[in-house]
Amino acid sequence: MTIQEQFRTIRQHSVDMCKSLEIEDYLVQPSFFASPPKWNLGHTSWFFEEMILKSFVPDYKPFHPKFSFLFNSYYNALGDRVGRSQRGDLSRPTVKEVYQYRNHVDEQMNKLFDNTELPSQIRDLVILGLNHEQQHQELFYTDLKFAFSLNPLYPAYGGTAYCETNENKQPDFIKMNEGIYEIGFDGKGFCFDNELKRHKVYLQPFEISNKLVTNGEYLEFIEDKGYERFEFWHDEALLWLKENDISKPLYWQQTDEGWQQYTLAGIRKIIPDDILTHITYYESYAFAQWKGMRLPTEFEWEAAADHFHWGERWEWTESAYIPYPGYAKATGAVGEYNGKFMVNQKVLRGASVVTPKGHSRKTYRNFFHPNMGWQFNGIRLAK
Repeated sequence: MTIQEQFRTIRQHSVDMCKSLEIEDYLVQPSFFASPPKWNLGHTSWFFEEMILKSFVPDYKPFHPKFSFLFNSYYNALGDRVGRSQRGDLSRPTVKEVYQYRNHVDEQMNKLFDNTELPSQIRDLVILGLNHEQQHQELFYTDLKFAFSLNPLYPAYGGTAYCETNENKQPDFIKMNEGIYEIGFDGKGFCFDNELKRHKVYLQPFEISNKLVTNGEYLEFIEDKGYERFEFWHDEALLWLKENDISKPLYWQQTDEGWQQYTLAGIRKIIPDDILTHITYYESYAFAQWKGMRLPTEFEWEAAADHFHWGERWEWTESAYIPYPGYAKATGAVGEYNGKFMVNQKVLRGASVVTPKGHSRKTYRNFFHPNMGWQFNGIRLAK
């Protein structure tokens, strides 16, 4: 597939994902961390206009002079922006205008593809922009689910709950020998800068589970009063539990009919054999402590990844999100993509059921604050 075909396919997929939305759904933003669909559609177009069209197309005329302000996310090098928590306050531009903006950007990008032998600098930015859009395609599902879950009508996005998967295998632990392992991306194709540079790490012998924790296993933790037992929790996590009245995973509820959870297909009964999802690092750590085990480091995870199935859930690790040895932050706005977030966050590895196809690899380093559970996160134990 040519880079132009990739561009058309990925850009169209963002539009297709919105086909089942009502016009009112495009603007809902119940929290600062969950952007509304309309803003995501505009921001992913902004990336191509700001990073490529404005810089490399002579006499390019922006679609709207204010869109660079409205749809900038966190790039300080590119000017001021709307506050993250205010993205859902923007009734204008309309949804129709945002789609017109997307069409304008796509037309201009296709002209660039047709008329220019792309130099490596532009090609690399296009590929980065496509991977950036795929990240927002995953955020579309997680952000929309969070918004819908707060609606007492519990609306359904579609017929798939994205929680039905289970691994159907006997639990076992994979034994890994101590030694020196190479970590990080090395090869052809795309990777984010935080996956570089490839380097060696020394690991002590360890064991890692061949499967993810299930709903049933986590229910045992709840029934054993795991949320009330301080010995399993970090001090910061105990404060989080108290301040937010947390006693169960996100989207779970106990009813007269038993445990249920909100899904993108509406309310569903919790099936014990299904893989646990939407769990925070705080809860993952506490569960591991309750089991007398721990979470793997990101280096252990990557060293063992070829020995187990992964990709159903983003998997919390015990590793802080910090730069690898030899990491070099790019100059300009692109350098703000990952490097500026390397503080106070935990690394997650793998992918999830809503990660776009082709957007995962075992060196991928996702990262979130330890109290965030709105992604399709899960737990893999180590010891």
